[in-house]
Amino acid sequence: MKSIALVLLLFLPFMTDAQKGKRKVSFAKGTIYGYWGYNRSGYTKSNMHFVGPGYDFTMKGAKAHDNPEKFDAAVYFHPKKVTIPQFNARIGYYFKDNWSISVGYDHMKYLFADKNEVFLSGSIDSGVDTMNNWEGTYNSKPITTDRSTFHYENSDGLNYLRFEITRTDQWWKTGNKDWFAFSTKVGLSAGGILSFNDFRFGTDFEDVRTISLSGYGLSGHLGLRFEFFRHLFIQSNLGAGFHHQVKVNNRPNDPSAYTRHAYGYCDANVVIGFLVYLRGKNACDSCPTW
Repeated sequence: MKSIALVLLLFLPFMTDAQKGKRKVSFAKGTIYGYWGYNRSGYTKSNMHFVGPGYDFTMKGAKAHDNPEKFDAAVYFHPKKVTIPQFNARIGYYFKDNWSISVGYDHMKYLFADKNEVFLSGSIDSGVDTMNNWEGTYNSKPITTDRSTFHYENSDGLNYLRFEITRTDQWWKTGNKDWFAFSTKVGLSAGGILSFNDFRFGTDFEDVRTISLSGYGLSGHLGLRFEFFRHLFIQSNLGAGFHHQVKVNNRPNDPSAYTRHAYGYCDANVVIGFLVYLRGKNACDSCPTW
């Protein structure tokens, strides 16, 4: 499915207008757009609550970071591998002049930092954690974690599946040939978080790729769009918001084992996209600005 979506994103820009020869601005009602690109993200500290068989504890002040893929043309331009890096994909529709609604997702990655200095509170039963020897009851005890014995990540995907409503304003364009235009975008989003979780704790192996619809997010987004020849654009985006992961399943065969936490995030991305005009100049309701 990801390969099919990528093919559509690549070839839709070359579709002809619904009425050939009719010109319409990119932010007018009836315009479809889509994009694909790559991101970097950052996260605030959080208080991570871990629950499972024989343990119930919180790590306060946990730090995390993203995991960008080192640039390799064999990955970034390979149809079967383009979804490995942290990417953004979106498709939208202008339901009114200047206003659009879109759906898509931001594929980010969240890795619990190694040598994480946190405060441990809660209880861990005897025999549960033979590697760290953390069994006991704690009340804000400072500890430093080690990745070889404790690790948590959403590296196969901290996937923010979001709807966005966006205001677009065009500030400048060239003359009659319309070969270039510059626009700004301001949007608000809400959506769910699909997690692919890897977790190491209390065993000598790692539970990998535990999938769950783990929570929700709220965010705001700013974009600069550089349009070329009325059908193509390059856009840079900044986003910031809040994620509440209510229940991240972290043991594939045990639904009672989960992680819960909330944190702020920000991301920056650059995308390449297309514009398609479904309605021609003479098919509009009230003839918007041409």
